[in-house]
Amino acid sequence: MSLDHKDLLYGRLRAIDIPISEYSFANLYLFRDIHRYQVLSHTEIFIQGVSYDKRTFAMPTVDVRKTDPKLLNRLLSSVDYLFPVPEQWLPAFDDKIYLAEVLDGDSDYIYSVEKIATYAGKKLHKKKNLLNFFIKHYEHVAAPLTEDRIPDAVRILDRWQEESGQDIKDTDYSACREAIEKMDELILCGGIYYVEGEPAGFIHGEELNDETYALHFAKGLTKFKGIYQYMFSNFAGILPKKYHYLNFEQDLGMETLRHSKESYFPEFKLKKYRVFLKG
Repeated sequence: MSLDHKDLLYGRLRAIDIPISEYSFANLYLFRDIHRYQVLSHTEIFIQGVSYDKRTFAMPTVDVRKTDPKLLNRLLSSVDYLFPVPEQWLPAFDDKIYLAEVLDGDSDYIYSVEKIATYAGKKLHKKKNLLNFFIKHYEHVAAPLTEDRIPDAVRILDRWQEESGQDIKDTDYSACREAIEKMDELILCGGIYYVEGEPAGFIHGEELNDETYALHFAKGLTKFKGIYQYMFSNFAGILPKKYHYLNFEQDLGMETLRHSKESYFPEFKLKKYRVFLKG
């Protein structure tokens, strides 16, 4: 997988129009090394990769209901499963031949843009309190993440990595840095936030379909209490009104990520099926 595949894949993935986070060229490109993505060309185009639980899968780049079943079967004989398969496509798979299963760690967290912008309701009162604390106690400025502000975003990312206390290979630092530096090529956009006069956080992502926006990365300096709640609220509040949902992506089966994402009370979790060939 390389930037040379953008022309081949970007339009195909966008045409799927189901807001699953993997159906994004930027997502595939940025995590190409972790998942060892390869582009396979048969009579149709597929992406082969390795999942976070170390299993091989093939990813379709068109609706599988339009794909020759014999081709799918040949493909499934060389990998562990087909993924990610949205629920709408399951009728294409005869349950006498295929097995479909869902892992909770694969599912994307989908939120109402309005709720994230306002933190309305009792369930989100803790987020609203943190937002109010941030606004009351810190001088803050929100700005578009433009090319001239990339050095500030990298500075934030470097400090975030230091604060994490983890080895760089165990975080998404490399993918996030490349996303910042190649925002134009990958058709990403976002915002950057300054607190008390210093670069303190940024957020960026892309459109998945006409009503859903994906947040690929959000990094903030936790010395500023409430910065994440402020960034999410601010970014949701300035999105064009056509977007009704935010996709915060999956938790990869990681407990800390699951707790964090669930604390924002998603509208629903978008299931992604793994489809196996029986036997």
